[in-house]
Formats: sequence, structure tokens, C-alpha cells
Amino acid sequence: MHVASLEVELHLPRVHSLKEKRAVVKPIVEGCRRRFSVAAAEVDHQEIWQRATIGVATVSASATQAGDVLDAVERFVWSFPEAEVTATHRDWLVSEDR
Repeated sequence: MHVASLEVELHLPRVHSLKEKRAVVKPIVEGCRRRFSVAAAEVDHQEIWQRATIGVATVSASATQAGDVLDAVERFVWSFPEAEVTATHRDWLVSEDR
């Protein structure tokens, strides 16, 4: 079993309220869940208008497949012109084979 997570930091330059922020972040998070069958949520900066951090996690039978899913999610997030990706970070949960 391979568990991988992706953290994506976003800058939302055209957002001027939390309501506008939700209108940008929600389609990204819901799209990740729907298109890639991953767990996704806004995980930081909830009260700051022009910043957001989205966390995504996937579980797979192979490390290659988990990496491919996170690659696709990252490309999907980059495709939103309203959000500028400022940083990404990946983590892997390593378990010993039984």
C-alpha cells in the first residue's frame, strides 16, 4: 500500500472577500475529488482572502500509480487561471512490507 499527499499553496490575486475565495477554491477541491477519486480539502489560510492551501491524499497499490494521480491533480490545479500556484509539496507514507 502506498499513501501519498500533495499540498498546494495558492495565491488568489483577484479575490476580495471570503465569499469570492470560496467561489474559486470550491471548484478546485470538488473537481479533484470527482475527477481523481482523491481526498481533498482546504487545509490552511481559511480566513485569509487571497491565500489558500489545498491538501490532497491518495492511496494506491503502487508508488508509480500514486505519483501519477498526484501529477494529474497538480496539472488540474494549475489549469485554473484564477489561482496562482506558489508552492507544492509532496509527502509519502512509507510502510514496511508484511
